[in-house]
Amino acid sequence: MVLLFLLLPLTSLALPTTGFRFVDIATSDGTVLKANYVAPTTPGPHPAVVFISSWGLNDLEYLAQASALAQKGYVALSYTPRGFWASGGGIDTAGPADIADTSRVLDWMVANTTADATRIGLAGVSYGAGISLIASGFDARVKAVAVLSGWSDLVASLFGGETRRPQAVALLDLAATLLGRPGPELRTTIDHYFANQDLESIKAWGRVRSAATYLDRINVNKPAILMANAYGDSLFPPNQLVSFYGQLTGPKRLEFSPGDHAVVEATGLVGLPNHVWTSVTRWMDQYVAGVDTGISREAPVVLRTYDGDVEGYASWAQVSRSSQRYGLGAIRLLDGTGTLGGSPTSGGSRVVWSGFDTSADAGVALLTNGLQALTGIPPVVWLPGVNRLNAGVWTSSTTLSGLSIRGSVALRLRVTPSTSSGTVVAYLYDLLGDYGGLITHVPLSWKGATPGVPLDLDLAFPATAYDLPVLHRLALVVDTEDPLYLDANSTGATVSLGGPSWLDLPLR
Repeated sequence: MVLLFLLLPLTSLALPTTGFRFVDIATSDGTVLKANYVAPTTPGPHPAVVFISSWGLNDLEYLAQASALAQKGYVALSYTPRGFWASGGGIDTAGPADIADTSRVLDWMVANTTADATRIGLAGVSYGAGISLIASGFDARVKAVAVLSGWSDLVASLFGGETRRPQAVALLDLAATLLGRPGPELRTTIDHYFANQDLESIKAWGRVRSAATYLDRINVNKPAILMANAYGDSLFPPNQLVSFYGQLTGPKRLEFSPGDHAVVEATGLVGLPNHVWTSVTRWMDQYVAGVDTGISREAPVVLRTYDGDVEGYASWAQVSRSSQRYGLGAIRLLDGTGTLGGSPTSGGSRVVWSGFDTSADAGVALLTNGLQALTGIPPVVWLPGVNRLNAGVWTSSTTLSGLSIRGSVALRLRVTPSTSSGTVVAYLYDLLGDYGGLITHVPLSWKGATPGVPLDLDLAFPATAYDLPVLHRLALVVDTEDPLYLDANSTGATVSLGGPSWLDLPLR
């Protein structure tokens, strides 16, 4: 009989459950967290998964997934972090109090349910993902973690390319204000972020809330870590996870898909079939319930392309098998466009006036890439309409065999600024005729430069898996403004875009 219950998590039979029970869990400082759990009515102990709710949401977020796990033989507990909805206290933003709370929730679950203390997993979307990942380094009871649309480096999320992200932070601020209780520390941090003040203190605050800071602790505990994110995540871009994944020493899996923050896994939250949640269930079955699902023998790096293909790789290093360099040629006077391809040239610089936006932009945080994931339609630019006074534009020759871009595109760009600080934003397009669909983009800001002296910038685009069709071209646009970012430009200052500059394209 005991053996039967151990095998039940993989059976197709739905076990009877307790139904959802709503409970209060007191933390070590007396703060009360709101939670719910559902469990099988069969004799325990049972494997368990704890879900931590997303920023601005509550413990009702995971009802569909918790119910499904309970019917498979798990105790599934969900809770609302401090500072949100009816949970007490102020928002700690994945800080020390939040991490201590997670361990207290595990204590409560083991003491008050049929959860097996030796078989526990953590999972969450966004905020819950970040807390789960950090907590796995502080509680050795955690055997597996599912990190969906999460972060490993909060500083990189807030200041990627040394550039602030006003739309993303404003959305988080709005949700915290409407649905939670921001404490003085969070309020000051957000205010200083928008005022461009005390940035080093903000970065120190962010490092405390980054799993990368606790990598050694996580590797000592060796939880099995599944991370799933979108290429176009406008809150937590994917490159930070690539770096973190490469340094993990325990069981690990990395999945990337087209889309934006929390969009890819969203349908699974309402109980619809969803490939991310299928992976989560298999991951927990394997590493928490202890039943072989085969996932441990599959390629651990999984890329879903914009064409719908699914590709598996043994490591991130194998994602791209070669790299092709495209030199940025001199921009022609006649059409204001340079050649993308061939050897980089050192002449033919182009002066652009900064502080003015062009028709090349990355859209709206969460909305643009989210709609692309649903419709397949990316942001589109009419290339002749990009103002050459405020941007550099380069186009490649037509590809006769197509290109399979896999990994992070890199741009080396030589600029000569007229001021000590500035920002550039680079956009890579799939060009057919005069119209380009955005493949990926990246900002980069600098400070402390010597005006009039050439400066070499290295821009790393977010990882992607994009297939450029036959008879299409690539287009690169570099301007200085985008609604997604707070730039460091002085309106009317100039930036000379020159050479040698080049684009390195990682190819499958």
